[in-house]
Amino acid sequence: MIGAIPVVLLAVLVAAQIAVAGHALWSAGLAARAGARAVLTGEPARGAAENALPAPLRPGLRVSRDDGVRVGVRIPQLIPGLPAARVYGSSSLGES
Repeated sequence: MIGAIPVVLLAVLVAAQIAVAGHALWSAGLAARAGARAVLTGEPARGAAENALPAPLRPGLRVSRDDGVRVGVRIPQLIPGLPAARVYGSSSLGES
């Protein structure tokens, strides 16, 4: 039983890291949609995308307007030593 505790804790930590990555991906998509709405109204996409993100995801924000609005955020790391990773969300909301 004692030997299984570290394995269970590691499994919980890995599951939590996957959940955090999913939240970052979902938030990047929402921020991209907010940025695309701002572009349609003539406002800058970056400000709207930044305001749509939770505070822990704002550092390192990347916003581009190549084809619609694309937002990239860093995935917060719960497990030390993992390589830095980003997720991206994009939206065009009918732009041509």
